[in-house]
Amino acid sequence: MAQTIEVLLPDIGDFHDVEIIEILVSPGDRVEAEDPLLTLESDKASMEIPSPQAGVVGEIKVALGNKINQGDLLMLLEAATAEPEAAAAATVPEVPPQVEDTSSSAVEEPTPEPESASQPPSAAVGEPQIREVLLPDIGDFKDVEIIELLVSPGDQVEAEQSLLTLESDKATMEIPAPFAGVVKSLAVGIGDKVNQGDRIAELETAGGPSVSAAPETAQAAVAEAVQPATPSPMSAPEETSRPPGEKQPSRRPIAGLPSDAQRSKPHASPGVRRFARELGVDLHRVSGSGTKGRITKEDVQGFVKRSLTEGAVAVTPASGGTGALALPGMPEVDFTKFGEVEEQPLGRIKKLSGAHLHRSWLNVPHVTQFDEADITELEAFRKANKDAAAKAEVKLTFMPFLMKAVCKAMAEFPQFNSALSADGERLILKKYTHIGVAVDTPNGLVVPVVRDVDRKGVFDLAADLGEISAKARAGKLSPADMQGGCLSISSLGGIGGTQFAPIVNAPEVAILGISRAAMQPKWDGQAFAPRLIMPFSLSYDHRVIDGAEGVRFTTYLGLLLEDIRRLLL
Repeated sequence: MAQTIEVLLPDIGDFHDVEIIEILVSPGDRVEAEDPLLTLESDKASMEIPSPQAGVVGEIKVALGNKINQGDLLMLLEAATAEPEAAAAATVPEVPPQVEDTSSSAVEEPTPEPESASQPPSAAVGEPQIREVLLPDIGDFKDVEIIELLVSPGDQVEAEQSLLTLESDKATMEIPAPFAGVVKSLAVGIGDKVNQGDRIAELETAGGPSVSAAPETAQAAVAEAVQPATPSPMSAPEETSRPPGEKQPSRRPIAGLPSDAQRSKPHASPGVRRFARELGVDLHRVSGSGTKGRITKEDVQGFVKRSLTEGAVAVTPASGGTGALALPGMPEVDFTKFGEVEEQPLGRIKKLSGAHLHRSWLNVPHVTQFDEADITELEAFRKANKDAAAKAEVKLTFMPFLMKAVCKAMAEFPQFNSALSADGERLILKKYTHIGVAVDTPNGLVVPVVRDVDRKGVFDLAADLGEISAKARAGKLSPADMQGGCLSISSLGGIGGTQFAPIVNAPEVAILGISRAAMQPKWDGQAFAPRLIMPFSLSYDHRVIDGAEGVRFTTYLGLLLEDIRRLLL
């Protein structure tokens, strides 16, 4: 029959008032013997407390942030026991913790350094020696996996400088060098599983007293290195524990990580590290929301969600980037070996717009919808009003009519006049209608914004277009002239082409591409008639707009352009 037992904190070594930083179970959870129940953290180590036996979790008697000691009540467990003695024994379990501070035991009973790693008696003082570095006593751990190599052959290391990082199912630990020297070779690789006494590296030392290292020092250093979630030996906590005047060991930079990531290790528990590794998340990129900046499982999940919804990619042109989803860079090519070349500096506008378009292309999941519109009647109406426009001192082009039609379509489909919030959780609907119009200038493409299109007539829009086009070609546009757009229009009709797929001008969610109109035969039900057909395309952010909405928008826009009188409805 099921019996409720008390789960007490077992002997965790010479630790007192240890803080609970993670509770890994909830009431009603089924656990097996040795399954972790919660995670503790002292100033030197993190440790997971296992279940003394299988059962169902009842009431949890502790909370995050509580500080506990040996014998404190953690929770109640409904466990099936065959013998009363078994239940009594489970009340005060003698289960050793998965990580313990071994510094005291290392001092009292030091493990002798393997003979191969010590200075040969016959070696001359100062004579270089090749010495093996063996894995020291790491406690009650077997077949521990190597997850990180912190040095390479040829590196100069100091005594107690970390050589590699191990991780068991319950803890991570850094293994220090027992003496100073130059790394000659590494006998292990990432993913290898090692045990006490295994050869991990060879160091070339200068010989003599300068290379001697007390086994107690190396053993104590391992005990201090068992700290998967606390700052690394390069961060403040360990600096305060070092004797005054002792030199801080240098740490070899980790390739591909920025300097701030090299200076400290992520602050996370073994369970969170394992979870992040399963998802392929670099914890150096995750901000911790827990106590003292600790990274929680929710932080990792939030990072993955943001990476997927925002397309979080950071790319540098030369290195290929350092973001969570960084892309490989293009190889540098010496074109001079193929023939004569000439270098020209890239214009400022092309540099700025190129970076923005690159960012938009990487972050926005693009879909492009192609369609066409019969603008025969609209073009005839435009030509009929050219004289009236001339009297108003404006040049009447097709663009003002297109802008009014787009404005009407955006009112009918308001998701096209929106933006996605930075966290990807909300849609921001805009109550104004500003439309950007791409202008080709000698220095590159710019997109000035015409404001309040819904409140202006065709002649007013024609005047605005003439003004901003002149400013753009003269290079006099201000940053304010190119901000606040709701949707952009890129027209290549005056140059040529049949179809193209423009890049969304983020944070806008759509862009309209206009190609050259041409006369085509169209069947009117009785005969083929010549009609002026304008092809156009709509690129949109698929996170906000789906395919059906995109087709409805282009179909409605085509109807407006075919009969401009629909703008009055």
